[in-house]
Amino acid sequence: MKKIAIYPGSFDPITNGHIDLIKRASKLFDTVIIGITQNSKKPSFLTIDDRLKGAKDALTDIHTIKVMSFDTLLVDFAKTQNAQIILRGLRAVSDFEYEFQLSGMNKHLNPHIETLFMTPAEQYANISSSLVREILSLGGDISSFVPTNIEALLKEKI
Repeated sequence: MKKIAIYPGSFDPITNGHIDLIKRASKLFDTVIIGITQNSKKPSFLTIDDRLKGAKDALTDIHTIKVMSFDTLLVDFAKTQNAQIILRGLRAVSDFEYEFQLSGMNKHLNPHIETLFMTPAEQYANISSSLVREILSLGGDISSFVPTNIEALLKEKI
């Protein structure tokens, strides 16, 4: 059976930290699906289409991934994709409590899906999409935090 993992998130924008995790996960699973969704708790900077295209362009060198959007429960999306694993990144201890709650709820909703937590490489531990957007809005240099195509897209949008 193929091992399929889903790495869900808003990816608004996708960062070098996300890409590092995706590259590492692609060595562990037959397929990694980057599931882009809308965070209902905050407005998006980029449209879903921009995030899909940006992620696909940034990840062209990884042939075992799929970039898709979804607007359902994550466990339902995982089931439609025959995924057995949900990947979640933990940048800091503060992320754990929220992610642990999500993991437990997903396990309750679908006991056949496991959650795997991955930590970022040290150089990416402090990168978040919201910090990238804030730095950009204040005129700062984001080139070391996002791929070149994403930097161009963000500068175009601002």
